[in-house]
Amino acid sequence: MSPVAPDPVLPGQESVWRYPRPAIAERTHRHVRIAHRGVTVADSRAAVRTLETSHPPSYYLPPADVLMAVLHPSARRSFCEWKGEAVYYDLQIAGETLRDVAWSYPAPTAPFAMLRDHLAFYAAPLDACCVDGERVVPQPGGFYGGWITADLAGPFKGVPGSRLW
Repeated sequence: MSPVAPDPVLPGQESVWRYPRPAIAERTHRHVRIAHRGVTVADSRAAVRTLETSHPPSYYLPPADVLMAVLHPSARRSFCEWKGEAVYYDLQIAGETLRDVAWSYPAPTAPFAMLRDHLAFYAAPLDACCVDGERVVPQPGGFYGGWITADLAGPFKGVPGSRLW
């Protein structure tokens, strides 16, 4: 028996409970835009999204579609069992620094090779992260970097009590 009951899937939605485990990466042509303090940080129609059971997608953007001049490498590192070692970036705009707001996989595992050097962003600290013009809701809990849009049915990993999902 599953530890959680998936939410009903409404017309036009996909359930994150039908996403695979282990995780996968797939190209998407959805329009992803990130803005902060009036600056367009990223604008892409060439993103890669990662999908994993119970998680909203994380969107990885090619560096050519990101304003790299506002990103600065951080000392933080983390390890994902599927993707490998991640490196992090601070964002500096208008005298403000958002620490570890973006991450990338410079040498991802073979199944995630298409993520190489692409950047993903935590939505919560930024003024606007949008998919096809819709402002996203950050994945709950602050640890994961998924983006929730109206076309997703949850519940989503990160809510209280979801640690063992």
